[in-house]
Amino acid sequence: MIGMKRAMLVAVFLAVGCKKAPSEEQCKQLLDHLVDLEFKKAGAAGATDAMKADITKQKQAVASAKSVEFIDVCVNKTAKSRIECALAATDLDAVAKCDEQK
Repeated sequence: MIGMKRAMLVAVFLAVGCKKAPSEEQCKQLLDHLVDLEFKKAGAAGATDAMKADITKQKQAVASAKSVEFIDVCVNKTAKSRIECALAATDLDAVAKCDEQK
C-alpha cells in the first residue's frame, strides 16, 4: 500500500524541464515529509510508545527503499516551487495540489 502511494507521489512530482532545480537536501527533506504524512494518514499519530518505535523503523525502511530513485527524479525532473509547496503541505491532499502549479 505504501509502495503504491510512493509511486503515485513520485509521478505527481515529475515535471518537464525545470530551470530552478531543488537541492538534494530539499529532496531528502521532502521524502521524509511524505513518509511522515503517509504514516500520519494511516493513523500512526495515535500509536503507543512501543508501536511508535516500530513505526520509526518502518518509516526508515520506506525512505531507504525509495531514496535513490526519488532523489534522482526530484533533483533532475521536478520544479523547485513544487518541492517547496509539498514541504509546506500538511496532508497528502495538499501535496497533490502542488502538482497543479504552473
